[in-house]
Parts: sequence; C-alpha cells; structure tokens
Amino acid sequence: MNDLPELLTSLSIAELEALAESKLAPAAQQRLDELLTRNRDSSLLADEIVELDRLVAHVDQLTIIKARARHTLAQQQPEVV
Repeated sequence: MNDLPELLTSLSIAELEALAESKLAPAAQQRLDELLTRNRDSSLLADEIVELDRLVAHVDQLTIIKARARHTLAQQQPEVV
C-alpha cells in the first residue's frame, strides 16, 4: 500500500481530510468566475487570457491533490464488514 506513488502517506489523517476538502481561495475563485464570464463574451485582454490559463491550471492541480488525498484516506480506512 505505501509504495504506491499516488498515495500521500507522509500526511496525517487530519491533513489528508483538510486537503480533500480544500477549495480555491475566495478572491481567486471570484477572479476566476469573472474571467470565465468575460471569456464567454470574448472580451478578455491578452494578459487576462494568461491569468485565466494560470488559474485554470491551479484549479486542475488542486483537483489532483484533492483526489490523491481522498484516495489515500480510502486506502487507510479499515474495511467495514
């Protein structure tokens, strides 16, 4: 179990639970929402497109970390019979 690279075995249960429930910071989420809305209207400037791409990449990384934390928690939970 511990040799699987996708498991976050060095973290405590509390840390894994916090990661699994983590969210984008409110200011970043608000900015992402604004940029996505303006992107639908095709009204983004070049630097805003770069910012949107960076925020989307950050959300993707957060999603992967959350999935890894949930997977690790599931592997560490004893099976209920």
